[in-house]
Amino acid sequence: MLVVVENFLSAEELVKIRTALASAPWADGQITAGGLAAASKNNQQVDDKSATAVDMANILLCKLGHHPLFVSATIPQRIHPPRFNRYGIGESYGMHVDAPIMSMPNSNDVLRSDVSATVFLSSPDTYDGGELLIEGQFGAQEVKLNAGDMVVYPSSSLHQVSAVTRGERLAAILWVQSMVADAAARALLFDLDQSIQALTRSATTDPDELTRLTAVYHNLVRRWAHV
Repeated sequence: MLVVVENFLSAEELVKIRTALASAPWADGQITAGGLAAASKNNQQVDDKSATAVDMANILLCKLGHHPLFVSATIPQRIHPPRFNRYGIGESYGMHVDAPIMSMPNSNDVLRSDVSATVFLSSPDTYDGGELLIEGQFGAQEVKLNAGDMVVYPSSSLHQVSAVTRGERLAAILWVQSMVADAAARALLFDLDQSIQALTRSATTDPDELTRLTAVYHNLVRRWAHV
């Protein structure tokens, strides 16, 4: 399931983040890639431990937990702090799959990556290439969104970032451990929740029927969630 969250970041938040990243400590992106992924990863990322990375990640984390579409799509239990990356001309990230288990910063906890997300920080007209290609059931989907938009997709998906041929591509990436680990169940719950929200906004919806439908959603979450 691939979900696009439009206007996740405001124009003011984008300016704040991009200004901070302009003077951030950048390093070779391979330092966080393991196995085969390291050989195909050619980008830069902000030092996770730097004050800039922590401050900017906290801006995103505060918004993620309260964003209804993101919560509906992921049913988050734990979110790995976002990482910020940069692709210049000629840089790319070949086909790979995200690590299934990730260490949480500054703790002994780990996260099972069920859902991945990319927040686009550069306007698409400022760079060429840099498309996020995600392999799905019906082939590859090419994603290149407006600055401030976010795409959410299964961490189990093979995906890649094509080479940038002009300009610079800035983005934030993050991972979610969902309370509902099964991707198919999570997709069904997302569709049901979106229908409930649409019916809630309708003036002609029978309140009793809406309550029954909402109960079905909550009982399915109760059945499938692991907390």
